[in-house]
Amino acid sequence: MSGARTGRAGETLPVVNPATGELITTVPAVGADGVAVAAERALRIFETGIWSGRSPRERAAVLLRLAELMERDAEILARLDSEDAGKPITECRTGDVPGAIESIRWFAEAADKVFGRIAPTGGESLGLVSREPVGVAAAILPWNYPLAMAAWKVGPALAAGNSLLLKPAEATPRSTFHLAVLAAEAGLPDGVLTVLPGHGSVTGQALARDPLVRALSFTGSTATGRRILAATAETNFKRVSLEMGGKSPQVLLPDALDYGDELIENMIEAAFLTMGQNCTAGSRVLVHRDIADEVVDRFTRAAEALVIGDPAQPETRIGPLIDHTARNRVASAVESARSAGARIHTGGLPADLHPQGAYYPPTVVTAAPADSAAVTRELFGPVVTVQTFTTEHEAIRLANATEYGLAASVWTRDLDTALRMARGIEAGVVSVNAYSEGDITTPFGGWKQSGFGGAEKSTDAFQQWTREKTVWIRTR
Repeated sequence: MSGARTGRAGETLPVVNPATGELITTVPAVGADGVAVAAERALRIFETGIWSGRSPRERAAVLLRLAELMERDAEILARLDSEDAGKPITECRTGDVPGAIESIRWFAEAADKVFGRIAPTGGESLGLVSREPVGVAAAILPWNYPLAMAAWKVGPALAAGNSLLLKPAEATPRSTFHLAVLAAEAGLPDGVLTVLPGHGSVTGQALARDPLVRALSFTGSTATGRRILAATAETNFKRVSLEMGGKSPQVLLPDALDYGDELIENMIEAAFLTMGQNCTAGSRVLVHRDIADEVVDRFTRAAEALVIGDPAQPETRIGPLIDHTARNRVASAVESARSAGARIHTGGLPADLHPQGAYYPPTVVTAAPADSAAVTRELFGPVVTVQTFTTEHEAIRLANATEYGLAASVWTRDLDTALRMARGIEAGVVSVNAYSEGDITTPFGGWKQSGFGGAEKSTDAFQQWTREKTVWIRTR
């Protein structure tokens, strides 16, 4: 059935609230055998045509109903992600859940707008080029945006007619389960969408190696992405798309302060949304030397004013990190930078936080060595480094001094400067005078070690989940 969980008896995953350290529930963990069974079933369902054989508009109708049901259960979905990931409830209510609903609805409406082509042949032949579903597809999700990332993958994969195996992150499976339940209520046939919780090293690797899986989309760490790519190369060379880490710069030219509070508000969102546990987080502020002191002062004061607390409270802006391992990793990098001569600017933590919560305060690091972990590594926490420059060339060099290339922001009123910077920065998405990944109509994907293999969002996303076929017809 849609949403089925197949695992060996006794194997479970704990779901822990990172704000309190308390166990919420346990879920069965799927082993390699369970993945193989699910893949075989997904293929049988695909071959029946019960979903793949429907017209795009018929598939769209089911997905549009799913979007309606997600709206009905929006508060449930928001609370599941908030509790599992420690995300502020307001962030889930106003960002993640509405964005997920929009994704499902948009891809449903785009289902009948993926056109084929006719080759420019002579009169003696006709070349028809069409796009067809791959069959059995798989997606591996991150824990920082459980529902939103599920929707980015479920929308185009199902709209294209595939059967989809969906692996949620170990820590955050519950909103994915609820999504599958709603999909069944919307009329999605059993077996078209199957949720497979489990350990990445077991369940994820099994999906990467399974010969029946023809396409796999992964969002997560670069290290895990490498292992997935190696596993697919050793088996059936399935199509792989990887969206991995980031170390995104926020570049402020001398006139950036003309934007006033809007600049600081965008910098805060870029740096501390989801406590910095965001692949596009603007974790490196690159600011022109002439305005650096004022920017650091205003940005630091704004960071220290953010409300830190229980993610279930509407006023909370900073909740806990996903677990204490993540918190300790972030703290270690900051202390290492301090030991190397950096200045640490932070307001600390309130005294009334739950003692078992994995909290870390918003932190601004200045004068850190260029080779320190705080500057070079994706910390996935509420930590921002500040570096200064004097020329555009130096700013571009600093922006590109990373193995990642996912996103960047540029702030200036000069359009020519903005375009030069945007062209010079090596990133899949560059926003000008905003912190933005674009909207659902624009493709999203990374350069360098941030990923490759296909865009999320926009009609380009269908390329991950379909394959091209040429039919050559002689007409004479």
